[in-house]
Amino acid sequence: MNDDPTSPELEKLRFLYRVQLSQVAQTERWIEAELGKLRERASRRPLPDGPAYVLSYLRAGGKATADSVHLGDCRMASHHTKPLDEAQARQAITSGGLRACEICRPDSELGVLE
Repeated sequence: MNDDPTSPELEKLRFLYRVQLSQVAQTERWIEAELGKLRERASRRPLPDGPAYVLSYLRAGGKATADSVHLGDCRMASHHTKPLDEAQARQAITSGGLRACEICRPDSELGVLE
């Protein structure tokens, strides 16, 4: 025999509680299903690593002219770029006569003082 006091209002609240628990459990299942989809997509299509440094070109008189060195993910680089490794980027800034981007600062990353 249950000694807890009861009332119609209390029964309604208990019913509401059970419904909400059920809804939370359903939401957790939806979250897990979506996480599973995201994990599957990520495992099928790994993102390639981009170059660490790029040489940005500008068009001058119909010909591509090397302009500046940027970090690989810099949005200030032109659409015309060439990937560089660390040694090539350092050489381009120090003795190649090219400037380092003032936004992404590849010279700082390379430890080059201008």
